[in-house]
Amino acid sequence: MAEASASQAEQGSGTAARDPRTPSSRSAFVHGAALVHSSGEAVGVAAAYVDDGLRAGDLAVLACAPETAAAVRRALGMRAREVEEDARICLVGARAPDAMAVIRQRVEQAATRGSGRLRILAEPLFGSDPRRWREIRRYEAASNALVDGAPVTCLCVYDREHLPAEVLETARHTHPELWMGGVRVGNSEYRDQTVVLRGLGAAREPVEAEEPVLVLDGAPALAVLRGELRRTFHAVVPDADQRADLHLGVSEVAANAFRHGRRPVSARVWADCSTIVCTITDSGTTFSNPLAGFLPAHGADLAAGGMGLWLARKLWDSVDLVAGPQGLTVRLATGLVRPDEGRGAA
Repeated sequence: MAEASASQAEQGSGTAARDPRTPSSRSAFVHGAALVHSSGEAVGVAAAYVDDGLRAGDLAVLACAPETAAAVRRALGMRAREVEEDARICLVGARAPDAMAVIRQRVEQAATRGSGRLRILAEPLFGSDPRRWREIRRYEAASNALVDGAPVTCLCVYDREHLPAEVLETARHTHPELWMGGVRVGNSEYRDQTVVLRGLGAAREPVEAEEPVLVLDGAPALAVLRGELRRTFHAVVPDADQRADLHLGVSEVAANAFRHGRRPVSARVWADCSTIVCTITDSGTTFSNPLAGFLPAHGADLAAGGMGLWLARKLWDSVDLVAGPQGLTVRLATGLVRPDEGRGAA
């Protein structure tokens, strides 16, 4: 019988994405993208979309930049009083597990009013950091499976005049539908979302071209691995609070490797003044679910366990599950903050 890999116990964290364009797999979740040519067009599309939802009795929530929200409200006029805002849904001040929790809370709120449906107007805020681009793509792709079946309509607005081609690919590859001239159409460029998620694991941080600051092969015990990671993080992570968070997240991943994976277990750490990358590898070959960790494996009952990858995704900027013939590598990366800087997801 094949042994499990490090994250086998958390495979309940998500299911494989289905293609919502096929009649046999239609779900209640509608996930579309509008590729617009200007901020003015974006506001017009957004206002019409939100207004349609309000007329249908949906709970309408704006998840966008403050200036965009203000412009949409002006366009809505008096109806703007019925609209709520929550930028965490677009990963502002939140990482993906936190955003998923917000969506669940908003679905529960929507169930108590009107149509019972949640309508989200989203403006993904990519910024200039390619790591954030990857995480937004990961979040967009994962949501197709993790929100599947929920009464949610989400329109993500992408401004093609200001966003680079790589970012616009996210819109085309992760949204089953496109909004064109106010009409919903199937997106022929929509891809298998599991493939999209696994492809993200191929990326590497520049610091990984340097020599690692920690190399530990065949760790004899979990306590030894945690201790070596603690000493390394103390040397390379200047902010004490961030150091504690990162160590907690990676310790949970290490615990998975020993409890649910197959030995030997190894670790690598790379770091410079701005970035830290850590990999934990075990030799199990039966687990490769890229959706693990976006939700607690056992639902709201955190006492039931299964929180390792969920905590890691909450505490690190980026978490990849990279499966190979020699085993599973969980690769964690995050930007370092200075002790006098604020922390948290941008």
